[in-house]
Amino acid sequence: MTNSVDISETDILNQYPDVLEMLLKDHTTQQNIYWATDSYAGMGEGYQFRDPITKERITGDNGLVIRPRAVKSRDEQTRRSKDMAEVFTPSWICNAQNNLVDNAWFGRNGVFNTELPDHTWKATPERIEFTDGRSWKDYVRDTRMEITCGEAPYLVSRYDTVSGQPIALAERIGLLDRKLRVISENTATTGDFLDWSQEAFKNTYGFEWQGDNLLLAREALLFTFIDYYRAKFDEEPMLKSIQYIAYIVSWNIWQMDGLKFCPPGEEPCDGDLFSPSNLCMVRDWRKPRDRQKIFFKSLMEG
Repeated sequence: MTNSVDISETDILNQYPDVLEMLLKDHTTQQNIYWATDSYAGMGEGYQFRDPITKERITGDNGLVIRPRAVKSRDEQTRRSKDMAEVFTPSWICNAQNNLVDNAWFGRNGVFNTELPDHTWKATPERIEFTDGRSWKDYVRDTRMEITCGEAPYLVSRYDTVSGQPIALAERIGLLDRKLRVISENTATTGDFLDWSQEAFKNTYGFEWQGDNLLLAREALLFTFIDYYRAKFDEEPMLKSIQYIAYIVSWNIWQMDGLKFCPPGEEPCDGDLFSPSNLCMVRDWRKPRDRQKIFFKSLMEG
């Protein structure tokens, strides 16, 4: 399943207890993420704009309801582009822009790959080197975020979101892919790999308006972790490790109107005794546990 472009929610439900429920959780509302689109309204009750996405609506006989943009019909792609300005970025552009981030961080070009004239790239085969007093741990801890992330192609690149073509692990270009590559190169035991993978996920963020895209993004991040673990240790991670990564993802990849800092379709309200604020909650994992839950707006304001 983890090699498939279209991850099956039914398989997640059957193979990984409690994980699908975690991936559907919204920590701002303490309910499930909701559709926040009329694309599914014709399917009736449970598929309207404000309806929560429940496991019953997307598994079993409904297992093909949520699908990546690349495998949606052309008519549906066009309609969503028109209605929601939904335009996905091909992987070669994501790679070029992510390279600019790393060029600035490392102070040199071509750290993870070399871009080619035909809009492909060649991954650097050598182990990534760290200089100027910076270590691989500093890189893993450095915060990255993709705004209006869609299926999160800047964070993870299991497939090209435009063509739908799978991308081999060694050629992946996402910001989180790069952190996991570095972790794979610098850890030897499962314990160290898991500890630093959790650190990488805690420092990787993204938000999205539409609930189906949000779930696809969360799934892509989770299964990217499984891909890298399997490639390094030739076995599946333990269920409790998968569950904890899913929990981190449920906090760090969240549903929000990026202009209003509140859930889609709502208006922000000031927090007081009678009208609690509905601004979106995120988690700053670097703070003490009792101070980690904060409004995203306050995080952005420093």
